[in-house]
Amino acid sequence: MTRALIALTSHSELGDTGRKTGYYVGEAAEPWEVFRAAGYDVDLVSVAGGEPPTDGRDADDKTQNDFLATAGVTDTPKAADVDPTGYDVILFAGGHGTMWDFPDDPDLARIARSVHERGGVVAAVCHGPSALVNLTGSDGSRLIAGKRVAGFTNDEEAAVGLTDVVPFLLADKLAEAGAQHVPAPNFTEHVVVDGRLVTGQNPQSARAVADAVVTLNP
Repeated sequence: MTRALIALTSHSELGDTGRKTGYYVGEAAEPWEVFRAAGYDVDLVSVAGGEPPTDGRDADDKTQNDFLATAGVTDTPKAADVDPTGYDVILFAGGHGTMWDFPDDPDLARIARSVHERGGVVAAVCHGPSALVNLTGSDGSRLIAGKRVAGFTNDEEAAVGLTDVVPFLLADKLAEAGAQHVPAPNFTEHVVVDGRLVTGQNPQSARAVADAVVTLNP
C-alpha cells in the first residue's frame, strides 16, 4: 500500500500583527481525501507535534470536517520522531505559518530527502513550497534547482495584504534557490509537475496537486 505523509506547520503567529495563522485546513483536507480515495495510507506530521494551529477553516465544508474529525489532527507526531523510510509521498500543506517554521526545520528536510532519494514524490501547495527553498539532497545540491515549480505568487501575497508581514516572498525565494517559478493568474488552480516534484500555487490547487501525485504514484 502506498503511504503518504502530510506535513503541517506548528507556527501560529502572523508576524507581529497580533493575528493568528497556522496550516490552511483545506490544503491538508483535500489531499487527505484524494489520497484515501486512491487507497493510500495517510499520516500527518507537524513541526512541533500535538495539535497544530489552523487557518482558513470552513465550518460548512464536509471534507474539512471529516479531516478534522478523523485524520488525527489533535495528536500529530513531531517531525523529529518520524521514520521516513515507510513513506512514498510527502505533501507539504500550506498556510502562512509554514513561512516561519518549514524552511529551516531539519527533520522535515530529512523526511523529504529520504522520500525523494528512494524514488518517492515530494509535493507542496500554496505556501507549503517554503519547505523546499533550503532542501538539499545527500550530495548537497538543492532539490529544486533547475526545476519548474508553482507556489503562492507575489501578486497573491500583495492581494492578501501580507507582503510586508511574511519573512520573505515565496516566489522570490524559490527563484533564489535555482527553481523556475511558474505563475498563473491569482487564485486560479495551477499545478506544476517536474519529475517527482509536484507543486501547486494556492488553496484552489490543493485537490489538483493530490490528483497529480496519485497519477505519478497510483
